[in-house]
Amino acid sequence: MPETPHSPLPEVPSQDRALPTFPDERRPPGPPDARTRDLLRQWAAGDGPLGTRARVVLLAAEGLRDAEISRRLGVSRQTVGSWRHRWQSAGLRGLEQRPRTGRPATVDEAEVVTRALLAPGGSGASRAIARELGLSHATVAAIRRRWQLTADETTPAPHVPTRPPLPGTDVWVMGLYADARGAVLLAGTRAAAPAPGPAATVIGEDVLAGLGRALDGMRLAVAPDPGGPPPLGLTGYLAAAAEHHPDIALHAITLWETGRISAPPPGTTPVTFHQLPARSTWRGFLRAMIALDSTSHPESSRRVYLDLVAALERQTAGAPGPVRWLRENVAGHLRAPHTPEAVAHPPSFSGVNQIDLGSFNECVVIETVRLSGTITRGEIAHRTGLTQQSVSRIARSLLDRGILVEDAQRRATSGKPRTPVRLSGTAAHALGLHIDPEVLTAVVIDLDGAIVCTRTRPVSADIDPAEFVAQVVELGRETLQKAGGAVREDGFLGIGVAVPGPVDIASGTVLGPPLLSAWNDLPLLYLLKDHFPCPVIIEKDSLAAAAGERWIGRDRRARDFAYLYLGTGVGSGLYLNGDLYRGVSANAGEFGQLCAIALGRVDADGRPELLPECNPPVSVTDFAVRRGLPAADAARGSTAAYREVGRAAAAGDPAATAALREVAGAVGRGALGLVDLLDIDLIVLGGPFFTDDVADFYLDEIGRAVNEFPTARRLRRVEVERSVLSAEAAAVGAASTIFHATFTPRLRGRERP
Repeated sequence: MPETPHSPLPEVPSQDRALPTFPDERRPPGPPDARTRDLLRQWAAGDGPLGTRARVVLLAAEGLRDAEISRRLGVSRQTVGSWRHRWQSAGLRGLEQRPRTGRPATVDEAEVVTRALLAPGGSGASRAIARELGLSHATVAAIRRRWQLTADETTPAPHVPTRPPLPGTDVWVMGLYADARGAVLLAGTRAAAPAPGPAATVIGEDVLAGLGRALDGMRLAVAPDPGGPPPLGLTGYLAAAAEHHPDIALHAITLWETGRISAPPPGTTPVTFHQLPARSTWRGFLRAMIALDSTSHPESSRRVYLDLVAALERQTAGAPGPVRWLRENVAGHLRAPHTPEAVAHPPSFSGVNQIDLGSFNECVVIETVRLSGTITRGEIAHRTGLTQQSVSRIARSLLDRGILVEDAQRRATSGKPRTPVRLSGTAAHALGLHIDPEVLTAVVIDLDGAIVCTRTRPVSADIDPAEFVAQVVELGRETLQKAGGAVREDGFLGIGVAVPGPVDIASGTVLGPPLLSAWNDLPLLYLLKDHFPCPVIIEKDSLAAAAGERWIGRDRRARDFAYLYLGTGVGSGLYLNGDLYRGVSANAGEFGQLCAIALGRVDADGRPELLPECNPPVSVTDFAVRRGLPAADAARGSTAAYREVGRAAAAGDPAATAALREVAGAVGRGALGLVDLLDIDLIVLGGPFFTDDVADFYLDEIGRAVNEFPTARRLRRVEVERSVLSAEAAAVGAASTIFHATFTPRLRGRERP
C-alpha cells in the first residue's frame, strides 16, 4: 500500500532546517532522546509525509512491530521498514524530504565539499555523497573536480573557487569578523602545497553544528539599526590581523551583508577581498573552509574552533562590540630557516629505526620481559597465555634484532638448563625535554631507563617565545651530541617533550600555563619538528612523569596508581587499567582544582581558587617566613629558597616544619579526592621539589589523609611511596613516552609518535 497521501512539504535545504544534531550524524542513533522525541511529536502532529515518518519512528521506539505500525497508520509494511531503516542509518536527516530523479535541486557545492572531506574513514566517494544528498553522481564528481578534491597527482591540493579565486594551494582559516552589518571570514594562503594531513580528521560534525548555531544566535543578537551609522571596526581588525600574521597572505571573504560593511579603501591594507563561490551558501562555505583547514593542518584542532564558538557565544550573551576573532600565529613554525645548519643532525638521530614491531604479540612479550627484568621463555608463555612455539619464534626475532639479549643460563631441576632473556638497554634510546618556568632539562635514556646523559639550562618565565624555542633546540642538540656513540645508529626512536598544562595535544600548542604567560598559545610541537627530523611527542609534565614511573618502575608499578608531581605547581598523572589515562583532551590530572574543591576555597567568581599550596616553591617559603623563619637570601619563591627551607625543616626548625606540613596537608586533601573517586591503593610522589629533605613530611601528611579519611578506608590500605625516578622525573618521563608509544601493547592499536 502506498504511503498515505498528504500535502507535500516545501523543500528546505538541510543545513537551514532546525534539526537537533548528534556528535556524528553518520552514526546510527539509538532510541530518540527527550529533545529529539519532542521534535518528532511536533512533526507527527502535522500532516504530510514528514508527519507519517515521525509517527513510524515514535511507534517503533515503543517496541511495535512493522505489521502493527502498518495497520495503525494505514501504510504498507514496506513503507514502515523503509523509514525505520532511514532513521537507523541517518537519524533525523534520514527522514527529510529528498530531491527525486528529474527534480531540479539547488546544490550547495560547499556542502558537498564538507561531506567529502569529513567522511569517516575516508569513505567520501562521490556515489555515497550523491545518495546522501539526493544528487546525481555526475554533479558531485563535477563539484569535486572544481574544488580539486580528486586523487589526481596533477591536482595535489584543493582549490577554493571564491570570486576571485583564492591564490595558493595551502589554505588556512585565520579569523572571523562579524558586526551588525555583516561578517567576514579571514583566510590565509601560501604558495607551497601543504604537507600531508593526518590520517583522521581532527574536527567533527558537532563542532560545525555548534558554530552554525552560535552564528545564528549572534546574528539575532546584533540586528542592524537601519538608522544608525555603519560600524567601523573592520579596518582596524584587518590591520591587526596583518600585523599578527605577517608570514601568510590574508584574504577577507564576505559571508553575508545586511548593509554595506565598512571595508577599507583599496590599497590601504595587504588583505584582498573576495565573494563567496557562486554556488555556495555562507553556512556551507564556512563549514567547507573549516573542514579543509582541519584536514590539511594538524594545528587546526577542535580547540581552535571551540575558541571561535566561545567568542560568538559571548557576543550573543551581550558582550559589547563586534566579534573580532583571530587565532594564534599558526604559520610561526613555517618561518624556521630550513637551512642545512638549522636541521643538521648526526645520522644516528634521523628517526629512522629498525625497531618496527610487527604484531601485538611482540609487544606483549616485550612488556612481560620489561616487567620481569629477566625471564625464561617458558615463564613468558605461562604469564601471557601464548604457546611455547609462538614465544620461541617471537623471542628469536627480537634477539636477532637486538631488542632482547640472553642472560646466564639457569640450572633446571630436570631437563636442560634454561636461558632467560632481558631487554637490551642499548637497543633503543630517546631524548626527553622538560620545560619548566625556571629550568629546561634534557636527558637521553636507554630502553632500561638508565640516563645516558643529562643537561640543564636556567630560563626566565618572561623570555621571548622565539628565543625560548631556540634555547630548547640548542639544549636538545647539545644533549644528543653529548650522547654520541652511546646511541645506536638505528635505535634512536624520537623526542618526548613535557610541558606544563593545559596543552592542545592535537596541535601541539601550549595554552597559556598559569606561570608561563609569555608562552600563551605557543605551537611548540611544530616549531620543534622544524628542527628535529624525527618523531616528536608532546605531553603534560605530570602525565609524562606517570609514564616514566610505569616504564622504569617495572613490576613495582604494574598496577593502577596516581603520580603526584611536585614541580612549579602540583599536578597528577593517572595510570589506570594498564594504560596512561589522558582524558578526552589529554589534560587529565589538573590536581590544583581538586585541592581547592576539597578545601572549599573559591574565588570571587565562584571558580576553584588557584591555591598557593599547589605551588610549593612559593608557598613553603612564604609560610615559613610568616612563622618566623628568616627570609632566604635567594629571591622569594626561588628553588634555592625552597631548598633552604627544606634543609631547615630536616634540621628540626619549627617554622619550616609547620610550613611544609601545611602545604603537604592541602595536597593530601586533593589526594584523598583521587583515592575516593578512583578507588586506587597507590599514590606515588615525585618531581623536582620532592627532595630528600622534605620527602618525609609529604609522605606522612599525605599518607595520613588518604588512609584516615576515605569513605572505604576499612576496605583498603593506600600506600604512599617515593618515585623511582630522579629529580629529572618529567624529562625522563617525556623520553619514556616514546618507549611507551612504541612498545606498550594495546588492543585498540599502538600509538605512533
